[in-house]
Amino acid sequence: MNLKKISVAASVLAAFFVATPAMAACNDGKDRRVTIINDTSFTIMYLYGSNVGEDDWQEDVLGDDVVQPGGKVTVNFDDGTCYCYFDFKAVFDDESETIRNRYNVCTESSWRIYE
Repeated sequence: MNLKKISVAASVLAAFFVATPAMAACNDGKDRRVTIINDTSFTIMYLYGSNVGEDDWQEDVLGDDVVQPGGKVTVNFDDGTCYCYFDFKAVFDDESETIRNRYNVCTESSWRIYE
């Protein structure tokens, strides 16, 4: 193997190790799953969870799903960053919304939404 091939291989390997932690689950042993309980009379159409300090809400973690009144869903907020504090936003079918700031996904396991 010549020096150029070794340099390219080393660069690819280094890029892999730099990128991998952000794509992998956090290995600190903390469970970041949260059960969202809808105790309202409205359907949750969208649910967002972003690390505290982010400027946007990221993606809708429900995807094509919704949470019916009286229903619940469990979401894993382990995004590989090892963050514990998230801001949540639920958007309902009547276009109202509720926001929960600085929710600790490492120590709390459910968020019950009331009217």
